[in-house]
Amino acid sequence: MWIPDFLSKSPGTASRGNAADGFSPPESTRRLDVVVTRGGLVESRHRVHAAVVTADGVLVETSRDPELPVWWRSCAKPFQVMPLLRSGGFDALGWESDELALACASHGGEPEHVRIAARMLEQLGLEEGDLACGAHEPLAARGVRSLRESGQRPTRLHNNCSGKHAAMLARARQSGIPTAGYQRAEHAVQQDCLQAVAEWAALPSERIGVGVDGCGVSVFALPLANMALAYARLVQAAASGDAPSRRVVSAMTSQPFLVGGTERFDTLLMEACGGNVLCKIGAEGVHTFALVDRGIGFALKVEDGAARAQYPAVLALLAAYDALPDPMPDALRDLVQRTVRNTRGESVGVISVGDADVGDVWEFEA
Repeated sequence: MWIPDFLSKSPGTASRGNAADGFSPPESTRRLDVVVTRGGLVESRHRVHAAVVTADGVLVETSRDPELPVWWRSCAKPFQVMPLLRSGGFDALGWESDELALACASHGGEPEHVRIAARMLEQLGLEEGDLACGAHEPLAARGVRSLRESGQRPTRLHNNCSGKHAAMLARARQSGIPTAGYQRAEHAVQQDCLQAVAEWAALPSERIGVGVDGCGVSVFALPLANMALAYARLVQAAASGDAPSRRVVSAMTSQPFLVGGTERFDTLLMEACGGNVLCKIGAEGVHTFALVDRGIGFALKVEDGAARAQYPAVLALLAAYDALPDPMPDALRDLVQRTVRNTRGESVGVISVGDADVGDVWEFEA
């Protein structure tokens, strides 16, 4: 229902993309573990699991366990908006790419993000108090400064998921069902989101774990390989002319600021790659992304959830597929091998992708 017909009939996903059957053996393996060195010794290690999958379900490459089930967190947002988009409810509201990008965002709570979220609610005849997400300080430093300079306190509109929640409220309104309790797993809005995730990831919905996300709505647990498959299928569907898929990919890649914000990783990466990388961060070390021109999906999980290991691992994978710009923007290059500094500002170590068993550090080629 929430995917294009040609994907639901794809023979590749029936044999390789179904959790009951499993994926084919990977074509190659890679070690993406992130090591922290100090004084020439490995001080800490972060284990990284990853899967690289094509749109027809071929498991191209892995790191550690590609079928590790993890919570998808905010990486699922492009699929959680699909019921509203594919049902026509999004267009009935006259919403465009700004609203779509924000619905897929983990935004920084900057004035531009807050204005769009507020506008979405106003058009629905709702207000901030109708959002089920809690208030938190903006994720972007610029958002924090702007809020403090205005003398205001964080609101639910500053929540990085306020756009997703506004879209969920819109789904309830456009379906003629109560908005109250829209965040609960049993509500029709969340059931639609579960079904959309299941269809795009080529998994039976009963095989997907359901919990409560940080913002209060349903969060889904599924294998990394199926996460990567969903992103590969999304960009393939967009390239094949499926209008809703194309709109999601276009909104996110053409307006990366709305997806993240000032100095946020997804924004920096999508801007630098000129629209060829679709990228979405999730909490606790989860990241899902895709190469738009090649229809390849990637999913990774830093086992201990450390954010400091997440970005170097993403960049290492993209570098392996020659998908990074040359030259790299300084803001991204600084994340490839991050310097560890003491309180005096002195360089005392490095955070890098390497072999956690022997401590060899992966070096980025300029």
